[in-house]
Amino acid sequence: MILEELNLKDFRNYSQKEFKFRTNSTLLVGQNAVGKTNILEAIYLLATGKSFRAQKGEEMIRYGHNLSRLRAKISNIEGEEDLEIVLTTGEILGKRVPKKRYLVNGIPRRMMDFVGNLRVVYFGPEDLKIILNSPSVRREWLDYVLEQADKEYRRANLSYQKGLRQRNKLLEQVREQGKPRGVLFFWDKLLIENGGIISRKREEFIDFINSQPDYFGQIDVIYDKSIISPQRLERYIGKEIASGMTLVGPHRDDFDVKIKKGGEERSLHTFGSRGEQRTAIFSLKLAELEFMFEKTKERPLLLLDDIFSELDSHRRERLLEVIPKQQTILSTADINLVEKEHLKKLDVIKLGAS
Repeated sequence: MILEELNLKDFRNYSQKEFKFRTNSTLLVGQNAVGKTNILEAIYLLATGKSFRAQKGEEMIRYGHNLSRLRAKISNIEGEEDLEIVLTTGEILGKRVPKKRYLVNGIPRRMMDFVGNLRVVYFGPEDLKIILNSPSVRREWLDYVLEQADKEYRRANLSYQKGLRQRNKLLEQVREQGKPRGVLFFWDKLLIENGGIISRKREEFIDFINSQPDYFGQIDVIYDKSIISPQRLERYIGKEIASGMTLVGPHRDDFDVKIKKGGEERSLHTFGSRGEQRTAIFSLKLAELEFMFEKTKERPLLLLDDIFSELDSHRRERLLEVIPKQQTILSTADINLVEKEHLKKLDVIKLGAS
């Protein structure tokens, strides 16, 4: 899978910019705030339909404008494709318009059908949040990986999330309006069916991570699965009606990353040093890369956002070994962090402050 061209119009700090990428690796060099991460964010958005830092699409539109357009020309095992996302503030020339549109070869697509045409693995300093933050962040990471790699997972997760919102509304109506519990039957069945698919595929991914080589010490990912079944729904129904929330199912999943050292096992969320946490994230990202390749038979595009300053020389060397395996776009504010023998293999794009 190769990204050949990227065109940005009124996206973040770019009014109009075109980037062309060769089939090997590209290094984006520039001081902070010149737009290195914005380029990686645009590519990530074209792959996943989402941003890794913006909550709303309009946050990515260039200040003072009401529309942004991102286009990419890619080649994969199915041939060449043109991907496009149009972001708006929701209103243009006084008319209401969709805030986000997805197109493949000029044809509008649903987000579910858009995702997966381009696949990426993103690795940046903020990925520490996978270990440090709340369970919802870890679930988002599982979704980000699996929705790109597996269309069945995308469909099941979309259906599950819609069903979950509807069931929660009905739980409130059972409590507030005295509706019969029978109104939940259809949605119970939908959540059980799709929740089972989600749990199975998450477990498959976590098992894959645990099967990977331990380059920097042994880590184990422990899946804390919230099983959804008729029996568990029945057990919790009283509490669910009282709270107006579905209390079991994959939307309550979590996982813990543990490290084995000196015959003992420690949770990195609670007891890990910053160095151990960074190492674990590095191992997770390498496993993510290989998982996508195994599932799709194509290597995803690797995006590395200014991480050389976060890794010691040993880990930088290991990462530089991985870079040539697929197209890689990486950024740095300090070109001296990249060893000279590797630098000559990279296509360098220097970004100015203007």
